[in-house]
Amino acid sequence: MRKIAVAMAKGGVGKTTTAVNLAHGLAMQGNRVLLVDCDTQGQTAKFLGIAPSQGLYEFITGKDARGRPVKRQETIAAARENLWLLNGGIGLVELKHWLGEQPREVRQRVLAQALVPRDGALDYLIFDCAPGWDVLSVNILMAASEVLCPVALQGPALEGLKTFFGYLMSAQRLNAALELKYILPTMYDRRTRQSAIIHRKLQKLFRKQICDPIRYNVRLSEAPTRGQSIFEYRQKAAGAADYARLVGRIANGKRP
Repeated sequence: MRKIAVAMAKGGVGKTTTAVNLAHGLAMQGNRVLLVDCDTQGQTAKFLGIAPSQGLYEFITGKDARGRPVKRQETIAAARENLWLLNGGIGLVELKHWLGEQPREVRQRVLAQALVPRDGALDYLIFDCAPGWDVLSVNILMAASEVLCPVALQGPALEGLKTFFGYLMSAQRLNAALELKYILPTMYDRRTRQSAIIHRKLQKLFRKQICDPIRYNVRLSEAPTRGQSIFEYRQKAAGAADYARLVGRIANGKRP
């Protein structure tokens, strides 16, 4: 099973858009995929048009908001064929508090120990990460083995990347298997000089990790309002073609 964290220190770079479309694209190929929403905003479920009553908080703690016991299999929502979701949302605020109360020697690896499926049950575990650095962020990078880093080709993109590298290096001291595998340029606008300049810099800095860019495409912003991935909403859109290339690259990549 491959465990991929879609992560970046800066918000608004297309992390959830990437996590949802990557997960659904892989599932459409017949892979069994679990998408884990690690953001208190809980946008992943909305992007997929579902409203799970439980999620990651209940999965990890084994209880609901009222303290009643729950079974782990009940917290995982079916989203599409071959695609399941562990929902995020406001419950993750309490999960962070709960993690902080765990013994210091185990609190950083709670997710890694909990998210161990039966042999052959899953092909991919995709984490949709929140920006920032806290006990939940550390847990995610302890559980993952690959990092996909979306970088918006606008504004101070490289500053956000520099900040994230600080987080990543801290995590790699604790998880030697963690590797930055993919740099994904997003919001690529051919009409602007800035997009081209940032893209060239990324190509020089990350020759092995750089992926084909995700072009600015209004269909990508419309799809979540319909509760659909880009492959469902507009299969012939530029955004669908771009994410299909990303799915192909990752699916054909070497398994760690």
